[in-house]
Amino acid sequence: MLNNVVIPHVDKAPVLEEFLEMKPSAAWAGKLAEVSQFTQRDPKDGQPALSKTVVYLGYDDKNFYTVFVCFDDQPGTIRSRMARRDTIGPDDDEVQIYLDTFYDKNRAYGFMTNPRGIQFDYIWTEANGYDNSFDTIWNAEGHVTKQGWVALFAVPFKSLRFSTKPEQTWGLLLQRVVPRTSENLFWPQNTKSISGRLNQEGTVSGVSKISPGRNIQIIPYVAGRSFRAPDLRDPNNLQFGGAHFRGTGGVDAKMVIKDSFVLDATLNPDFGQVESDEPQVTVNQRFEVFFPEKRPFFLENASYFDTPITLLFTRRIVEPKFGARFTGKKGPYQVGILFADDVSPGRNVPDSDPLHGKRAYFGIARFSRDIFKQGHIGFMYTEREFEGSFNRVGGFDAHLKFGDKWTLDGQAVASQTKNLDDTTQAGPSYQLYVDRSSKKSDVNSMYIDTGQGFHTEPGFFRRPSIRRFSNYANYRFRPEGKHLLNHGPSMFTENIWDRTGLRLTEFVNVNYQFNFIRETTIGAFVQGGHERLRPFDFSTLPSNQDYRSGRQGIFFGSFYFPKLSFFGELGNGTALNFVPVPGLPPVVADMNYANLFLTVKPMTALTIDNTYFLTHLLDRNTGHSSFTNHIIRSKWNYQFTKSLSLRFIMQYNTLLGNPNYTSLATNKGLNTDVLVTWLLHPGTAVYVGYNTNMANPDPTYMGLNPAPNRFINDSRGLFIKASYLFRF
Repeated sequence: MLNNVVIPHVDKAPVLEEFLEMKPSAAWAGKLAEVSQFTQRDPKDGQPALSKTVVYLGYDDKNFYTVFVCFDDQPGTIRSRMARRDTIGPDDDEVQIYLDTFYDKNRAYGFMTNPRGIQFDYIWTEANGYDNSFDTIWNAEGHVTKQGWVALFAVPFKSLRFSTKPEQTWGLLLQRVVPRTSENLFWPQNTKSISGRLNQEGTVSGVSKISPGRNIQIIPYVAGRSFRAPDLRDPNNLQFGGAHFRGTGGVDAKMVIKDSFVLDATLNPDFGQVESDEPQVTVNQRFEVFFPEKRPFFLENASYFDTPITLLFTRRIVEPKFGARFTGKKGPYQVGILFADDVSPGRNVPDSDPLHGKRAYFGIARFSRDIFKQGHIGFMYTEREFEGSFNRVGGFDAHLKFGDKWTLDGQAVASQTKNLDDTTQAGPSYQLYVDRSSKKSDVNSMYIDTGQGFHTEPGFFRRPSIRRFSNYANYRFRPEGKHLLNHGPSMFTENIWDRTGLRLTEFVNVNYQFNFIRETTIGAFVQGGHERLRPFDFSTLPSNQDYRSGRQGIFFGSFYFPKLSFFGELGNGTALNFVPVPGLPPVVADMNYANLFLTVKPMTALTIDNTYFLTHLLDRNTGHSSFTNHIIRSKWNYQFTKSLSLRFIMQYNTLLGNPNYTSLATNKGLNTDVLVTWLLHPGTAVYVGYNTNMANPDPTYMGLNPAPNRFINDSRGLFIKASYLFRF
């Protein structure tokens, strides 16, 4: 079999020290499978690697072992930092192993580490790429030598799912990233001329008579918090709520069934979010802004529920008290089932409300089957029930590949909704996406058709009653020189109509970018279009109104410097002011904006991530400011050891509204977040955190009457959470 590696069984576990001479010690010579001949995917697709990489593989009854020996003629330039688990940056040297344990070329386990042995695990799917929600127990070590660096992986079979066959055949990809030379290296060759990654994998044979064995996990936790925060449930009776101390406890459990399926259950879970959300601009946004899920229970195996239309957005399940999930794969069949309740609807209303104390219930089911070459077809059903109201969505989807370059994703669903007031609505939604990817160009098109009555409560917002057609194309000239790697134009177009054929949106973005070594990019763009708003959209409009706006700017980014990286976008032009003075319709305004990101690593254990967003709208007739929104955030993480870290975040938000041109009220806020984390491995961790928010709100807010330019503390909280993984 081409690119097949026969993995030998070993009697003992290899240790890192036996490879620090950049070869196996005498005790290990000839006892492990050996792989070399890595090939560039970037920057020069198909060319041999500039530095040699040798990988040694073996297994025993409990673990799969991989040793990377990475030669480098400039070991002083090797980049690695002490960081939290799952936070290896794109500017670190790194190695990765992909294990396609069902050999379906659709889904693989991924394990990554840097020269300091920081762990990063993920699921790779051909449809969606990296899914870093996957967390499991494994071990990684790394060490820099005089000739390069060495890394050792030990992955327990108990942490993997695979078939019950006595003789295993797995897919295998090995990857090395060298930031100094911009190299992205693979074994076997993984070229951009072919769309996909796992369809170019090698194979593993020789692994036999293995099993994860009995695999039951129980994770009890205890947590406590003290807090004070505004109680906004009753707008006519705003007050503060909180507790000097509130304790809770619960348990998560996991059982692996016949090596391939996993049953997860949780009772009284702590679904509080430990990690804070990254900042986003939310002012003057017409539609909902997407914030990704960060809660561990919902993150694991999230890819089992991925479909082209986002029918499950688990942030809709705000505060569950129980949950159960069944996921797994057998042969070509894959299943994912999720049940949970949510007490938040009954807690977000006044005590006198008839809905107080009531809870919603969610049921999600997803089934799929592999077909043809790297394709699958599937069915998904979602349901949310709350006190006689319900929302039900179901339909079919497909992912298909044609040849080496073409991919098609499609889905057709329909919803039925009954509201609390007994009104009903129903409607369909369709999505079709076609992509062609090659070494020099990428082209894709997407069509969305959503009916007036379509609604998904467990999913992400789906704009109803529209037809949308978008197209994207780019082309890259590839000189692949010493400094300039490639350059070329890109174009994106979007057109939206209502279901009568009335054009609502017409948008075009054109840019040209230059890509240099060490992930350095600079480019410029121009964009513009039309937006037609209706009285249906804004009641202040007497009739349909067509608006024209556009902007231009530059974008840039670089990981050139070992201790400093940055990227951002600057632009100006015109934009719609969707929040004008009450009673007036939206209006076109002049606009300036900036999105800037800067990461500084002054020492190995310290990483400082800084973010700045500026949005500034001005009245076109007078030149006066309509509103200015600043978001400034600085996140400091100090990693004492691989397990122990201290994280500090300070975020300042200010919205300066001019009452002559906007309904947005001026307010300011300063949020401080401190978190100490001890994370031995997923499931065994201790978190201690403190959060406080200082605000300068509207003078009538909560009757606090803050003085001008003075902050008040409108919320604060201290929490501690400890959990421990028992694995049998």
